Amino acid sequence: MTSSLSEDTLIEKYVAKNAIDYGGTASPKAVIGKILAENPDLKPQAKALLPRIEKYCEHINQLSVKEQQQIVEKYAYPEKEEKELALPNAEEGQVVMRLAPFPSGPLHIGNARMAVLNDELVKKYSGILILVIDDTAGSQEKQPIPEAYDMIPQDLEWLQVDWQQTVYKSDRLETYYAYGKQFLKSGWAYVCQCDPETLRHNRKEGKACACRSQSLDRNIELWEQMHDGAIGEGEAAVRLKTDMGDKDPAFRDRVIFRISEQHHPRVGTQYRVWPLLEFSWALDDYLLGVTHILRGKDLMMETRMEQFIWELLGWKQPTILHHGTLQFDVDISKSTSQRKIADNMYSGWKDPRTWSLLSLQERGIQPEAVRSFVLNFGLSETDVQAPIKTLYKENRSLIDAEANRYFFISQPVSYTVVKNDTMTAQIPVHPDQPERGQRTLSAQEQVYIEAHDGRETEVRLKGLGNFAIEKHTLTFVDNAPERAQKEKLPIIHWLPVDDAITATVVLPNGAEQTGFVERHVLHEQEDDIIQCERYGFCRINDLSQRQLYYTHD
Repeated sequence: MTSSLSEDTLIEKYVAKNAIDYGGTASPKAVIGKILAENPDLKPQAKALLPRIEKYCEHINQLSVKEQQQIVEKYAYPEKEEKELALPNAEEGQVVMRLAPFPSGPLHIGNARMAVLNDELVKKYSGILILVIDDTAGSQEKQPIPEAYDMIPQDLEWLQVDWQQTVYKSDRLETYYAYGKQFLKSGWAYVCQCDPETLRHNRKEGKACACRSQSLDRNIELWEQMHDGAIGEGEAAVRLKTDMGDKDPAFRDRVIFRISEQHHPRVGTQYRVWPLLEFSWALDDYLLGVTHILRGKDLMMETRMEQFIWELLGWKQPTILHHGTLQFDVDISKSTSQRKIADNMYSGWKDPRTWSLLSLQERGIQPEAVRSFVLNFGLSETDVQAPIKTLYKENRSLIDAEANRYFFISQPVSYTVVKNDTMTAQIPVHPDQPERGQRTLSAQEQVYIEAHDGRETEVRLKGLGNFAIEKHTLTFVDNAPERAQKEKLPIIHWLPVDDAITATVVLPNGAEQTGFVERHVLHEQEDDIIQCERYGFCRINDLSQRQLYYTHD
């Protein structure tokens, strides 16, 4: 850091963060220690920096916690950039788009982008949105599950997505078969019975297999055998005749139908020949009247396949837009979650480690926050880092004004209180809304404080006074806020033993943390979101069991 402006920016950031971490009061010595540890090039300027740090501490310590948090957020996240959403070749009232989720589980945070972008664009052009449940038979690792058929619409409703029609691909097998037979009769496709090793070799070499040149009648005969069971699973597949000399080996004669004898949640074992997604997409996108398709640029191969099929059929092509991927700093793999749920490693789809929309709802994340989060990335084709903290920032702006404040001691240690008389604290239910009233806590003979706060020599119990700490004893010193501020005493939360009730918080990593929350929380309702001061926001899941879900800090 060489310019005065950059140094001031750095100081403000560290002072505000230190204030938030220590009950609203920043310590100049702690701040300069942190700055020098993380910016060693500033060590020669330490003496000059300290007076400026003290000045910032004096200013920021006078601010409310909310104002301090706003300073921290200013440096923690980039300013939100409004992204203009628009479709090429679009006319008012003429846009038809589709969502095509695979029902292997509920939607997760990554799927939300697909849902919200389609919804926003359809609403912008007064169009129609179709929900296509893409339930063609999956692979061994990715199978439709019965509960997903209800979960997906519920997730979309929670996200405030509006759709006008629901289509199940498992209801459209006869349509796919009609076109599959047409492709075989037209010589556009063939039934291939080559083993995997031969296929890999031929693809790599750009060499056509013997099956490719077999007669149309032979292809139809094998097609019928695939359906009647004379050919077993894995013994044959229908391949589309593309260019075997294509520069991309993956595009050479791709499979469009295969055999799967697995039980399907909706149609059981009625069908054993299933289209691959890109073939069914090509048919449905045209037959359902879709005008615009959004998909990630990782699906460029699927786009090529659709366009190839449309050209064969002579169909007018929808407009396709590709966007970059969102790269999350958490694991959002649905197949991983499904496996861990099956192995009882996760408690279910509400487990916060699944990152399903269901789990976010359980934690108290608001649908408006999810929509704002994904819309911020727009339709750019550039891959974008999507830190979950940005989602938390969006959510915090929605819940901060509504969340009542309470004390929660996550690592409680009991201390004996030495005082001259009865001491009572009147603490606001919400620091910025005095009309909500106050909570009353009295310093009884025993109180709980956080274990790490016991390492201090003197602290200020919030709303009560300044206390010296020694050998599990809190001794009242005075009630001088000016001295506490001048000497930078940590302001800590506390709980009288008689006013503390046991509560369990389910954390984002799936662990549970049991501690004590103040009894006043019983005035809340289930599904309410509260802020446990110096701990974080939490959603009340089960009031009778005192179970909370941690939302974010």
